[in-house]
Parts: sequence; structure tokens; C-alpha cells
Amino acid sequence: MKRYFIYLMLASVAIATPLQAENYVIDTKGAHAFIQFRVKHLGYSWLLGRFNEFGGSFSYDEKHPSEAKVTVDIKPASVDSNHAERDKHLRGEEFLHVEKYPAAKFTSTAFSEKSDGTAELKGDLTLRGVTKPVVIAVEHIGHGKDPWGGYRRGLYGTTEIALADFGIPFDLGPAARIIQLELSVEGIRQ
Repeated sequence: MKRYFIYLMLASVAIATPLQAENYVIDTKGAHAFIQFRVKHLGYSWLLGRFNEFGGSFSYDEKHPSEAKVTVDIKPASVDSNHAERDKHLRGEEFLHVEKYPAAKFTSTAFSEKSDGTAELKGDLTLRGVTKPVVIAVEHIGHGKDPWGGYRRGLYGTTEIALADFGIPFDLGPAARIIQLELSVEGIRQ
């Protein structure tokens, strides 16, 4: 009878304990994550760049994907467009104004998966002191064990933001008012 009672107790604890989401740290140290952007330059060509310094984490549970959470902190002063003078301009008051706004942040508010392996991530992006909702189209790249004994999960996302929405006053014309962001994230499970 005691043994039956113990099994019953263990079973009830197992049933009552919710499954835990897996927590990941974005692998920026190993250079397996990127925040890249592109914007049309005067409507004639694409200007490409990235942010070299950022970090963050995410949680994900395959059985409860809608409970996924993402937080990313970005250092705008790390903007890199492969041109020192342009980067100086991008860090200035007309664009990122990094002296006054040294940090940018994304915090998720909702995550919904589709049957085709893609998802939609909603969240709040704070840039240049302004917080606005954004929607990121997400693609699951893959997950599994790595050669170092860890476990990784990779995601790719895209979104667009309007410069004016974040109080960026510089205007190079209609073709240059929208920035396309590409996010390639590989997380290491903790």
C-alpha cells in the first residue's frame, strides 16, 4: 500500500509540474548571430550594414511555442557600414544619436507559429528613445547538439522599420525611409 501511495504521489507531481521552456543565450561570442540592415541609398543602390555589439536570450518550448520570449539589447554605437565617415554620421544626431541614446532594445510580446515552420514574433523595439511595436517574420533554421557538448537552436527573422517612427530626422528621399532588418540568431541552451 505504501508503494502504491508513493507512485501516486510521484505521478501527481509529474502531472502538476508544467513543462519548462528551454532557455538560450544568443551566441554573439562565437559570432553565430547577426543583426544586419539594408536601406536604399537615394533609391540607386543598397547600403548594407550591421550592429557589431548586441546580446540577448530567448526561451522556447516546442509544446507551447506561444509562450516563447525574446530579449535583445543592442549597442547602436557599434553600427558598421564598412565606411568610417558614414558610420560617424550614423552615430550622430541626425541618425542614431548614440551619445544621448546609447542603448536599443527589443522585447517580445507575442509569438505565433504557422504550420509551414515559420512564425510571427511581435514585440517592442526601443531605438533612439522611442518604443514602437514591430512584427518579425521568423523561420526556424534548425536545432540539435553541437560538437562542444551543448545544444543549439537557430532562427532567422526579417522586418522593416520606418526611420521617422523612431524620430530619425535625416531624409534621403522616399526610397530611403524604410530600413530592412535581417536577424540571424543561434542560441546556446543553458
